[in-house]
Amino acid sequence: MILDHKHLIVRATVNNPPRDVEVAKAWITVLVGQIGMRLVDKLPENPTGFYSDMPGNQGITAIAIIETSHVTLHIWDEEDPAVIQFDVYSCSDFQPSEVLAHFQIFEPVSLRYKFIDRNSGLEEL
Repeated sequence: MILDHKHLIVRATVNNPPRDVEVAKAWITVLVGQIGMRLVDKLPENPTGFYSDMPGNQGITAIAIIETSHVTLHIWDEEDPAVIQFDVYSCSDFQPSEVLAHFQIFEPVSLRYKFIDRNSGLEEL
């Protein structure tokens, strides 16, 4: 069996960022299901997250380990508009459009992404 190695990297500025770790984790959980992936269920907490109150780096980091790799979400909510850096890496196929549509709840001001095939190099798709 030949595995896919797809990596979606997103940078967005948004008007309505999640400001609560539990909300960010729930958003990831729903997204993972919508793109046909599954969370690893053998971990004590998955996804997991943390709110950093470090000056200049305030915001949420949340991560999920999926059966085919990972999902990460970083939110700097003190910025105006807030900044989100996000990525999905998977050995299964998925469509960027499904992921990007999931960002609409955050009211994006800008949304940029790169979709990379890491199977035999770093080819942008």
